[in-house]
Amino acid sequence: MALPSAPAPAAASWLRFFRPSHEHSARSAAALVMLAVMLSRVIGYLREAYIAYAFGAGPRTDAYVAAFTIPDWLNYLVAGGTASITFISIFTRYSSEQREAAAYKAFSIIITAMTAVLSVGIVLTEVFAPQILRIYFRDFTPEQLELCVYLTRILLPTQVFFYAGGIVSAVLFSKRLFLLPAFGGVFYNVFIILGGVALGSRLGIASLAYGALAGGIIGPFLLNVVGAARVGVRYRPSLDVRDAGFREWVWLSIPLMLGVSLVAADDWIMRYFANGLSGEITRLNYAKRLLALPIAVLGQAIGQATLPFFARLYGEKKIEQFSATVSGAVYRTAALSLLASSWMMACALPVIDLVYRRGHFNFADARETAIFFFWFSLSLALWSAQGLYARAFYAAGDTLTPMVAGTIITAASLPMYAWLFHQYSAVGLTIASDVGIFVHTVVLVTLLHRKRLVPISGLPWSELSKTVITALAAGVVAFYVGTNVAMDGTRRADFLALSLISITWAAAVAAGLWITRSKLLLELHQR
Repeated sequence: MALPSAPAPAAASWLRFFRPSHEHSARSAAALVMLAVMLSRVIGYLREAYIAYAFGAGPRTDAYVAAFTIPDWLNYLVAGGTASITFISIFTRYSSEQREAAAYKAFSIIITAMTAVLSVGIVLTEVFAPQILRIYFRDFTPEQLELCVYLTRILLPTQVFFYAGGIVSAVLFSKRLFLLPAFGGVFYNVFIILGGVALGSRLGIASLAYGALAGGIIGPFLLNVVGAARVGVRYRPSLDVRDAGFREWVWLSIPLMLGVSLVAADDWIMRYFANGLSGEITRLNYAKRLLALPIAVLGQAIGQATLPFFARLYGEKKIEQFSATVSGAVYRTAALSLLASSWMMACALPVIDLVYRRGHFNFADARETAIFFFWFSLSLALWSAQGLYARAFYAAGDTLTPMVAGTIITAASLPMYAWLFHQYSAVGLTIASDVGIFVHTVVLVTLLHRKRLVPISGLPWSELSKTVITALAAGVVAFYVGTNVAMDGTRRADFLALSLISITWAAAVAAGLWITRSKLLLELHQR
């Protein structure tokens, strides 16, 4: 009997790529995280599409979206929303200095101490949720407020598992083990859908909250814990808050805990102003969540994959290489984002209509959501780039500067959100979001330049301008071609418009890159 042949080298390489214990390079890590984030966002889209189908856009869905506000805010306040980011830099440095025992001690203390603090915060918030939500969502009806409180209390315990799982994932990232942490979000979204499908007929929209609770435990937490245990990560409960590693982590995290970045606050601000308009919180959320797919793939995934390498370069005092790596990542990410924005803006209505319109979500809902999506898409490159610039600060051990700047920008932006909302209703909130993230990104760039970490001149401005011209021309031509299709609410019109716009856009982009002799494609191939 013939023995089975050994797998081909290429196949074996791919199998290693998807092994939890495989240590990734910067390129393979970026590819894996992009794949995982894309899958997570696709399932996230299915989650939102299911919610739109089953519950539409109205008072109940507004209450459901609003129920995430306090849990998200508590996680941001107590854990800084970026606890794992600050810990990656510390753990990576300790490991490179052969101080693994000290690294694991700090890891154990952080999880033990901060889980205790977060648990106390959750208990207090469970008790006072009605009073807090009554102030924040002042225009909710009594029924909406009651539902929002109920859903909030279901969702709050999830934050403990998000937090602990985030710290564990930081250790795995530091060891260049990206597979399991990258796929935690996939499980989270899957369980929200399963909760709705399995329990929706009995529990209504609360089934989604119970699904989110189960998904938070299994995805971001248990998946990472199992992966960490398999590679020998050590945890011993400890409250030795005098430990040097723990104190350094606290020092780095305090600015993130006390500061409020517009990146996190944007959703909270929009919910605050839109809570008196029936269905608008939901429609804004649908548009923003669809934008989250390209943001996650082009910004978040690359940011997660490159942070350990940024931190290593800075820790080894290779400042010029650090600067060049950050600038190169920003250029490629921003260039792709600009091209994607032009396509998204040109086909906003057919995309939103195909993605969401079914069940309780009608064509009128799709039209309004498409307007929000159009304006949100304008700032895709800014959302993607600012994440990389923020991580350049974190890799350099500086969390104070970006958070002070972010807090000032957020506070200064509130009058703008209010004015644009009163002038243009919910559409004004999307425009304010674009302006705010533009200012936020420009400030980060300026501060990095002044600190001589990432000089502005490091960006290939000539190449970036070629992409801007190409994206603008392609978007305008594609949008004009799309207007020749009468959008009458049929799927045929959606597909016809989307096909014409996409073909025109692709041809215009190809022509634009060729005419301008852009090096973007060559750069992407090399990187």
